[in-house]
Amino acid sequence: MSDSGMSAEAAQPGAGRTAGVNANAVLAIVAVAQFMVILDASIVNVALPTIKRDVGFSEQSLSWILNAYTLIFGGFLLLGGRLADRLGRRRLFMAGIAVFAAASLVCGVSQSEGELLVARGFQGLGGAMVSPAALSIILTTFAEGPERNRALSVWGAIAGAGGAVGLLLGGLLVQTLSWRWVFFVNVPIGVAVLALAPRIVPESRSTAVAKGGYDVGGAVTITLGTIALVFTLIKADSWGWTSGRTIVGFVVSAVLIAAFVAVERRHEDPLVPLRIFSNRSLAASDATLLVVVAALFGMFFFLTLYLQQVLGFSALKTGIAYLPLSLTLIGASAVASRLVDRFTPKPVLFAGLLIATGGFIFLTSVSGDGDYGSHVVPAMIILGAGLGLAFVPVTIAATSGVAPDDAGLASGLLNMTQQVGGSLGLAILSSVATSRTTSALNTGLALPAALTHGFKGAFIVGGALCAMGAVFTIVLLPGRGREPVDEHVQTVALSFTRCPGAPYCGHLARAVAFGRRVRTSLPGS
Repeated sequence: MSDSGMSAEAAQPGAGRTAGVNANAVLAIVAVAQFMVILDASIVNVALPTIKRDVGFSEQSLSWILNAYTLIFGGFLLLGGRLADRLGRRRLFMAGIAVFAAASLVCGVSQSEGELLVARGFQGLGGAMVSPAALSIILTTFAEGPERNRALSVWGAIAGAGGAVGLLLGGLLVQTLSWRWVFFVNVPIGVAVLALAPRIVPESRSTAVAKGGYDVGGAVTITLGTIALVFTLIKADSWGWTSGRTIVGFVVSAVLIAAFVAVERRHEDPLVPLRIFSNRSLAASDATLLVVVAALFGMFFFLTLYLQQVLGFSALKTGIAYLPLSLTLIGASAVASRLVDRFTPKPVLFAGLLIATGGFIFLTSVSGDGDYGSHVVPAMIILGAGLGLAFVPVTIAATSGVAPDDAGLASGLLNMTQQVGGSLGLAILSSVATSRTTSALNTGLALPAALTHGFKGAFIVGGALCAMGAVFTIVLLPGRGREPVDEHVQTVALSFTRCPGAPYCGHLARAVAFGRRVRTSLPGS
């Protein structure tokens, strides 16, 4: 690797990069920080009913405790990734931790709806700064090969625990203390990370000199365009896909994204060099990831509704119920890193998506009088195995051939694809499930059977999307020999070994928090 893509401090090859850097300590610090971000995504949902009562949220505005975070997080990911490359990865990482911890404190002391929602938005901003920078720090610390694979396994295990722990810890804190402690818990973690990071984490950045100043126009248009797109996807199901507001939302986002492309073509040093999309492996992998994450987010949402609305699980019991999937996904991710070394990403990704499609098919066997052990657990294990095998190779392939200076950008692109895909999947699958449930109720089916009929429709569409991802893998993804891969190729895989925590917990949270509303919102209920 050339040292033109990073500071001299982080450019030297070898484990640990620079003399005196403890690679395991770096991994521990970054993993703890990411654990905090992931934990927050799921821990909040348990507190939503109490927040509604104590702060005075309406039923309609309560969802924005989740949506405010999702919007800002998704909108600023791309900018956060690029700033990490330009300003320094440790610097942006620490700035993001400071913003996230401070916003958590404000959330905890909030006395009004507006104050809490603004603070949640700043939490999303902090998360969008932390995540891309954290991945780049892992990259510049661990050498490619077994060392990095071990780091991937540890990262996946620690971060993956955040999703399950969040639901359990949230219930405990709300019952024993108050809802405010689901936010306060982030503050001491953030303070500890800020105190230790300067001593443990080395700084690294792109050394390329910006020409013509920073691309402010590109940053503004892509951030607003992404926010507009995610917002419209969030609201499309309630507004209606053909309503004027939905159409206007999509038009606005399209215009902003088109303006972004125009700005990038003209700028001497663009925020997103369009040449990056000429990388066939990156483009094919992002397309695959988009449809797979769309399927996966919908699966988490509607499986949670099934557990609560049909099987009668509490929020706390639902969190425990996801442990088979979490543990299987973590184990499969560790296996995937070794299989990629031996077989290259394409066949491992294809096999993983085929297995995951089988898991969706198994989910369609759920029934209104089914049980968790015989219908849900086997599907979770199959899905965990398939998704664990898929996420590592797809992210490796998506960053294959990416220049060192673009490490943060690659991470931001993948995370943004994930956010858009998740919102798109929820919007589509929600429409399918609602339509089927309403139709079943109108034919006289009891509510549990009607709900299950709707959920099965969502699982069928999810399976079709997952199968589409497998087709994309075969048709679009180039086959690669086992030539050495760029230092930045494998790192972004970290963001998808997190099971169900970060990318899924926000959508899992919506299902846990609002599952009970399904009973009162459907005709005939």
